[in-house]
Amino acid sequence: MKDESLQQALDRHFNAVEKIILSRQDPITGLLPASTAVNAHGDYTDAWVRDNVYSILSVWGLALAYRRHYGEHHRTHLLSQSVVKLMRGLLTAMMRQSDRVERFKYSLKPIDALHAKYGTKTGLAVVGDDEWGHLQIDATSIFLLMLAQMTASGLRIVFTIDEVNFVQNLVHYISRSYCTPDYGIWERGNKINKGTPEINCSSVGMAKAALEALDGFNLFGNLSSQAARIHVVPSDVARARFTLLSLLPRESVSKETDAALLSI
Repeated sequence: MKDESLQQALDRHFNAVEKIILSRQDPITGLLPASTAVNAHGDYTDAWVRDNVYSILSVWGLALAYRRHYGEHHRTHLLSQSVVKLMRGLLTAMMRQSDRVERFKYSLKPIDALHAKYGTKTGLAVVGDDEWGHLQIDATSIFLLMLAQMTASGLRIVFTIDEVNFVQNLVHYISRSYCTPDYGIWERGNKINKGTPEINCSSVGMAKAALEALDGFNLFGNLSSQAARIHVVPSDVARARFTLLSLLPRESVSKETDAALLSI
């Protein structure tokens, strides 16, 4: 591909990303609304953890493309820092609920789970603990998985040891996915949508991927620091694998299959 056509292609993608995604990123929290719609079905302007991570992947991918072909280009910096801002926005929102992470490690009760969505402009809780299917292990897991991959690509997302410790706690939070029923990617629990949590392969698989990616990983990137390394219990990965082997190709006991399986 000629340099000129490559430049045009990157510019076209940048314009699309800027118009569709970056223009909607909150300048304070860095979070993205799931939608701009407020209708009879509800207010969708909140920031879902899962939606935010998946949405910012295109920005990250474009930043890598600019860096590969043009090095320290001003758009490389802009795109990369937009990714960092969103990931840190999610990290900050979850750290405000660190007490919930601590409780959930012992109770495994949905009422103690991290919230699945936050206020786009505030990063604070927007619904009650029992007013939403908050326990979505795949959402926390995709955040952790991408945190590892983005850090490995050179982004600096985690700044302090306190943040390292919280991420370590999140690893413990998802580590028992193999025996923790959750509401899954559709937030509704079992097949008949009565809000009954069950073990979902998409959640177990995403948790397994996150655990494998973070095992021994240095959250400070290329800065050598034993204190910033994440520890994973090997048996948690093995048990997640056994659960997947026993359930797949089903998504869960009640769901024969599901589009959510495409994520793993």
